[in-house]
Amino acid sequence: MTVDMISKPHERLAELLAGEMEAVNGLIRTRMASDHAPRIPEVTQHLVEAGGKRLRPMLTLAAAHLFGYAGDHHVRLAATVEFIHTATLLHDDVVDESDKRRGRPTANLLWDNKSSVLVGDYLFSRSFQLMVETGSLRVLDILANASATIAEGEVLQMTAATDLRTDESVYLQVVRGKTAALFSAATEVGGVIAGASEEQVKALFDYGDSLGIAFQIADDLLDYQGDSKATGKNVGDDFRERKLTLPVIKAVAQATPEERTFWERTIEKGRQQDGDLDHALRLMEKYATLEETRKDALGWVKKAKAALDLLPDHEIRSLLHDLADYVVSRLN
Repeated sequence: MTVDMISKPHERLAELLAGEMEAVNGLIRTRMASDHAPRIPEVTQHLVEAGGKRLRPMLTLAAAHLFGYAGDHHVRLAATVEFIHTATLLHDDVVDESDKRRGRPTANLLWDNKSSVLVGDYLFSRSFQLMVETGSLRVLDILANASATIAEGEVLQMTAATDLRTDESVYLQVVRGKTAALFSAATEVGGVIAGASEEQVKALFDYGDSLGIAFQIADDLLDYQGDSKATGKNVGDDFRERKLTLPVIKAVAQATPEERTFWERTIEKGRQQDGDLDHALRLMEKYATLEETRKDALGWVKKAKAALDLLPDHEIRSLLHDLADYVVSRLN
């Protein structure tokens, strides 16, 4: 069996884009430096070097590659995307009061909330400096809108996460904000900077949007049935943090009055006790909401792959196709 057959699609993509990703990483190291506030690179380095697949910046490079781009602005845009992503992670961990990220202590735990918020703000500022350097107002518009959508999605999640009236349409709006917006912007700007046609840019957006939604739904599902060693999270963290994700939303929609009382106590009021997570899992099993959530993720993967049909026949396109499948293969 060859290496290509056994390696994961994001690893093959990383191998193909290795030279440019090294340039992206070098640019990130340079731009996260600060002459006056050494805590900035300390906090940033802790998160940036904690691992992660660098999926979002790779999508930008891949989209540009797909259209034969020969410049270097895609490297700046990939670094921009990673800075935006890192900034949102720093802010998320403060909002969620998290103490673990990628299996390591979070920055807010090692330092403090103030440092995490302010360093996140610094990285947002750096991201705008980088995107301006491309000289493209279109790119600036796409990434600025994505940044606003991400913030809007996080605020919406704060109000919707513990409200049992939250339905699947609101959940989708939250997911588009907190995850899919940056996926779609990452692919879209890669095509724009490479001079792709409007139809192709739209296809790149659709691919990133669908991939991001599938990615987040899979993540939410893994919270209830994943391996904590593999995910870096404890099983049931979303339940303990009173987050209404898709498996629970589906269970609430079908709940009997007695079951709804359980959800009100544990999610809306936050009065949880021993055995509640197991009971929640039994209710999800009763209504097959974990399996229904998995089907939803597969549906979004199908949409992502359909969008690729409008893109050039290229090794990158095949890898993006495999990447979409890989997002949900984690659920097997």
